[in-house]
This record gives sequence, structure tokens and C-alpha cells, in this order.
Amino acid sequence: MEPESLAALLVELGCPAGKSAEMAAQLDKRARQLAEQKNRPYEEALAHLLELMRQGWAARERGF
Repeated sequence: MEPESLAALLVELGCPAGKSAEMAAQLDKRARQLAEQKNRPYEEALAHLLELMRQGWAARERGF
């Protein structure tokens, strides 16, 4: 996934726009590490991490 596209997706999920590029780079790096460690596709690792982030931001918006 292109860094700009990933950053835009993060903003849609609730990430502050000013931090989205940095977070996208970190997320990409971690997804690659996870894919290698778990011997699974990059896309699957990235989807897993995005879901975790979405859940975290949703919980934060609800005040949990």
C-alpha cells in the first residue's frame, strides 16, 4: 500500500491528520515485521493492525 493511501486511511479511521504520515510509516514497518515473523502475507498483517487501530480509536471516542 502506498504511504499516502495508508495515511489517508488512518485519518478516516480516526488518526489525527498531523500524525498520519508518521503513523503510516510505522504501521507499514510493523506489518512487514509481523508478516515475516508469522509467515503470513503483508496484506493480512496490515489488515490485522488496521483493525486493532480502528478498535482502539473507536473505544477512545466512546470514552473507554
